Amino acid sequence: MAYITVGTENSADVEIFYTDQGPSDAQPVVLIHGFPLNGESWDLQQRALLAAGYRVVAYDRRGFGASTKTASGSDYDTFAADLHALIEDLELDDAILVGFSMGTGEIARYLSRYGAGRIAKAAFLGSLEPFLLITDDNPDGAGDQAFFDGTAAAVAEDRHAFLTGFFRDFYNLDDLLGTRISPEAVAASVQVATQAGNAALAAAPLTWPTDFRGDLPALTVPTLILHGTADNILPIDKTARRFRDLVPEGTPLTYVEIEGAPHGLLRTHGAEVNAALLDFLAE
Repeated sequence: MAYITVGTENSADVEIFYTDQGPSDAQPVVLIHGFPLNGESWDLQQRALLAAGYRVVAYDRRGFGASTKTASGSDYDTFAADLHALIEDLELDDAILVGFSMGTGEIARYLSRYGAGRIAKAAFLGSLEPFLLITDDNPDGAGDQAFFDGTAAAVAEDRHAFLTGFFRDFYNLDDLLGTRISPEAVAASVQVATQAGNAALAAAPLTWPTDFRGDLPALTVPTLILHGTADNILPIDKTARRFRDLVPEGTPLTYVEIEGAPHGLLRTHGAEVNAALLDFLAE
């Protein structure tokens, strides 16, 4: 098992677990997972990327999966620093960053803080940009602070009950269970989510209303924004369609909507996601 150490918390090292597969001399693709999953949630995409000849790096965000269960560092400055440490440690160049959901925030903040010197392209799948919080200067956000506080409180009070309801909306199970996703795949998602640290799981919703508008001018590399039209977690009108209009003029942009796809489209619409992603990578 491969880890890098990115810091300490009290007496323990903070270690980030990662996998590094494919030819060492191939163009690297770094996969950044969403809430509340881990790097293995990219299994359909990993398979396609490896078959296409890419080097594929996936890691578990701090507090999730096999990475250290932390009670601190649940903010995008720290998440981006962890991504930076991984890229530097593996000496990745000409890398393609691919984030899903919460993982898109790492990309925006990384490019803003560390630049695009090592980065060739960026892909935002089911993104939370530009800014989810409703404020006076952002009336088209997705929710007020009480909503995000309440979500965090619900996770802390009974994460098992929360996750059951969350994945119902994540995969649009009322419509797609048994057709686009199996009961076993849903159960596996819940099992993965319960492996996250209690503190990190409850703290994650408080990171979602991060304002990324100031980071977006750093998007200078070719960019893919891909979103499902039936996303009930991060509705497309609050996220991707607004995000599209804020990508800097002059940045090559590929914008894709997958009709009827829910938030958890990596699983339910894996073939469609893979086709769009591979086309973008090959451009």
